[in-house]
Amino acid sequence: MVRLARWTAFGAAAALLVAGCSSGSSSDDGRGGGQSAGTGSASAPSGSAAELPSSLTAQKLGWGRCRATADSPAPGGDWQCATLKVPLDWSKPGGETIGLALIREKARGGDRIGSLLFNFGGPGGSGVATMPAYASLVSSLHERYDLVSWDPRGVAASHGVRCRSDDAIQAAESVDATPDTPAEEAAYLKDATDFGKGCQKAAGKLMGHVSTTDTARDMDLMRQVLGDDRMHYFGISYGTELGGVYAHLFPGRVGRLVLDAVVDPSADTVGHAENQARGFQRALEDYLRSTGQDPDRGSRKIAALLKRLDSEPLPTSSGRKLTQTLAVTGIVLPLYSQDSWPSLTSALKAADEGDGSELLALADGYNDRDGSGHYGTTTHSQRVISCLDDKQRPTVADTKKRLPEFEKISPVFGSFLGWDTAGWCHDWPVPGQYDTPEVSAPGSAPILVVGNTGDPATPYEGARRMAQELGKGVGVVLTWKGEGHGAYGSGSDCVDSTIDAYLLKGSVPQDGKVCS
Repeated sequence: MVRLARWTAFGAAAALLVAGCSSGSSSDDGRGGGQSAGTGSASAPSGSAAELPSSLTAQKLGWGRCRATADSPAPGGDWQCATLKVPLDWSKPGGETIGLALIREKARGGDRIGSLLFNFGGPGGSGVATMPAYASLVSSLHERYDLVSWDPRGVAASHGVRCRSDDAIQAAESVDATPDTPAEEAAYLKDATDFGKGCQKAAGKLMGHVSTTDTARDMDLMRQVLGDDRMHYFGISYGTELGGVYAHLFPGRVGRLVLDAVVDPSADTVGHAENQARGFQRALEDYLRSTGQDPDRGSRKIAALLKRLDSEPLPTSSGRKLTQTLAVTGIVLPLYSQDSWPSLTSALKAADEGDGSELLALADGYNDRDGSGHYGTTTHSQRVISCLDDKQRPTVADTKKRLPEFEKISPVFGSFLGWDTAGWCHDWPVPGQYDTPEVSAPGSAPILVVGNTGDPATPYEGARRMAQELGKGVGVVLTWKGEGHGAYGSGSDCVDSTIDAYLLKGSVPQDGKVCS
């Protein structure tokens, strides 16, 4: 089943997690907007790594040459890999441990600040696989930070979860994600139940210990083992939720945190789906305007195409069929970046002419399917993590009542996102932990919250809500009037220079600064 209610992306829209200033931090901590980002030492907050057994806090990371995996080649350059031991169950820190895969490349300049820890969102994205490719986008930061990332628990090389085989994933492409009949509805819910059972079998006892809170605690242990006094964080997409949860748990450890492409922390499962319906519809209309089309007319035309595909999937050059669900996923992918809009134009034109090959290729790109038919595990990990986080479990009856509102928000994406609220965690083997994450961080150093007005997956409104939830004097909003998922590295010198000044010099911009 394709994840619709929390669409995300990796690569261009990466979540960055920045871990700490060392005791030898630079003295060029400039001031901006009357504030400065924290870099000094702080007393250990409750639950911090300082209270853990020395077998964890004093562990030495055995950095060595990275090895290739089934899903990614070994990186070149000076990249090193290691394994960090963390508690399986954070309520029993002296008990069983698991290993987390880390990757790093040391700072290239001589005036080192500390470690810059990246998380590439999802949840479910592999930092080990993504970090080397992403490093070129943050070369200015690489001068003074060690670039570090990791695969969070339940992801890729850190006990990654694979819930079903490649053949079973492809077979599930025939399941209608917007069921119209009792038979389709039963198949949809059975597929969801079967997926959850597969996850439980694959994950075992890890199934109940892959929450965002668990990962935030892993981060603080990572900070200490890396030798950093403070946590500097740059999170994009889901990474902003992870950063907010970290700040709530360890406000005294916050150094320089950037949250870019911000998840609305005040939204529950249904609220997230509604937010994304608005965000993707907004991005689609911006795309349609850019091609000279009327947004309403263009949206209706695409909705009509999807309706036809519901009963008559299109042929493709691969021999597979372009279903309605695969088509909407193919439409979603190029909306993440304005540079990809031409590929959407070409794919929609081909589909109108009866060839679904290009939309299918876009959907495969999003679903992490390669040419041999092998699928990555990102969406598996994402589901295991998000269903442990999300307490809300909308029923089919709840969903049917809300569908008219979803379809009003977006004639293209609304029904898919509405149905997904019922299917994503249906009959899940473990209960969720919260309705919404707690991100209030009183006493924290200023946190830079970056919102993009054209962001499809995490609409701009989420940035302002995150700043409010973090608390007065903590959340500082930077707005970019742009397109695509995420702002940093997307072509705005104003955004990039503001964030660089914050991370490299500690200069906090004026709250409400706008880049266009």
